[in-house]
Amino acid sequence: MTISFDDFLKVDIRVGRITRAEPFPEARKPAFKLWVDFGPEIGEKRSSAQITRHYTPEELVGRQVLAVVNFPPRQIGPVMSEVLVLGVPDAEGEVVLIGPGHDVPLGGRLY
Repeated sequence: MTISFDDFLKVDIRVGRITRAEPFPEARKPAFKLWVDFGPEIGEKRSSAQITRHYTPEELVGRQVLAVVNFPPRQIGPVMSEVLVLGVPDAEGEVVLIGPGHDVPLGGRLY
């Protein structure tokens, strides 16, 4: 299925920095609770991510990631997930996060 460029522009993907990451033992599948700072325009948002295979909470803090910021919030157990942090599967199907190759200003939109 092809989409128009206008359809692509409806998905607001921004860069943020993980400021806090904690285990999420209440999740059905192993996951972390994340707090991601998208800069002054958007602020800090929460998310949950099934990224426990390749990451620890300690190494996630400070990492820049890409996330969809304009989906409606979604309740995941006791956590209200406000953004969708993006990743791609490795050879075993485990999530590898997507982020910029260099440090960039928070809140920058993907284009």
